[in-house]
Amino acid sequence: MLKGRRIVVTGAARGVGRAIALACARAGAELVLADILEPEGRATCDEFLAQGFKARFVRFDLGDPASVEAFGRDIAAHEGNIHGLVNNAAIATDVGGATYDAIDIGLWDRVMTVNVRGTWLVTKALAPLFADGQHGRIVNLASDTALWGAPRLLAYVASKGAIISMTRSLARELGPRGIGVTAIAPGILTGDSTDYVPRERHALYENHRAVPGPQSPEDIVDTVVFLLTSGALAVTGQVLPVDAGFVFT
Repeated sequence: MLKGRRIVVTGAARGVGRAIALACARAGAELVLADILEPEGRATCDEFLAQGFKARFVRFDLGDPASVEAFGRDIAAHEGNIHGLVNNAAIATDVGGATYDAIDIGLWDRVMTVNVRGTWLVTKALAPLFADGQHGRIVNLASDTALWGAPRLLAYVASKGAIISMTRSLARELGPRGIGVTAIAPGILTGDSTDYVPRERHALYENHRAVPGPQSPEDIVDTVVFLLTSGALAVTGQVLPVDAGFVFT
């Protein structure tokens, strides 16, 4: 499905980003794996290469504009142009628990800087590398928490709501160049990155999905792969809950 397409995945060292990158590799994509976690990112890249996939790791810091600009220049120098971007990197761990009136201002600013500004900066840096009319695709990772209004998680929910709104605006701006922009909104996924989430929140999802039970990162990756294909332009500007029916839109 993605044979010959060059795809950049941010936050690809582990967790959801790694699962997405692996699915893209299996679909034939040539990958740039990007993350601030250098040892983990290089280990993931080495694993991909050992399996015969085409991949390269680049370290960058989503919260540092200069680092993001350098990231764009690096890809321009090595790949030249790209066909897809998955904006997955974000802060999610240890950002919840406090009520709206008890959130630390520093935490709020950090979440907005990385999750919202960082996504914008990456898109700004890499959008020029999409060849006009070449069926480019951008997939942004939102969250279904922004669709149902999860409590005690306001900074994260607000940041993911911003991602949804940015997706719609970017779809209008980049559409004339043949670039589709969509967002997926997963629920809680099992794995090391969500071990900190209280058990009752996991149970809420598992018991109230239309298809009950836990979800893993592997349950969402096929949707991302489809959205990166050359035939997915008709769904641009949309946010797709990929949460087994916890929320309907």
